[in-house]
Amino acid sequence: KYSRQIFYLPVWDPKWWRGVKRELRWYLFLEHEPYKYIGHNPLAHIAMFTFMLFLVFMMISGMALYSEGAGQTSWQYKLFGWVFSIFPNSQDIHTWHHLGMWAIVTFVVVHIYAAVREDILSRQSMISSMVSGERLFRDDLKD
Repeated sequence: KYSRQIFYLPVWDPKWWRGVKRELRWYLFLEHEPYKYIGHNPLAHIAMFTFMLFLVFMMISGMALYSEGAGQTSWQYKLFGWVFSIFPNSQDIHTWHHLGMWAIVTFVVVHIYAAVREDILSRQSMISSMVSGERLFRDDLKD
């Protein structure tokens, strides 16, 4: 259930939006105590959902760039040549794909920082949860 939560955003839920605001305050050091979440917190939920959409863009633009080199008669161009109708100048695709690479690098750095920070400062295990698959909580306080 919680591993699939990154594939949709419950934007209709006011409680979820309050959680986004609260987590943003937590990451900005404006809150003293974090909430407990079994899955991703709402702010991480947005980040992971956006990252998944972004990966789709990177795959499509990468295959379009590859199809340019393979030629207009290749199967790659038949599947991904439509990208050149959106971006007629292939240099635009190169630029967006290159910027996308830097966005992925930035996401990875921020993701590692956030995971280590949450493991140290929050009430729950983060990094060990990735290894063991079990979320542990360090206290019995109410959510």
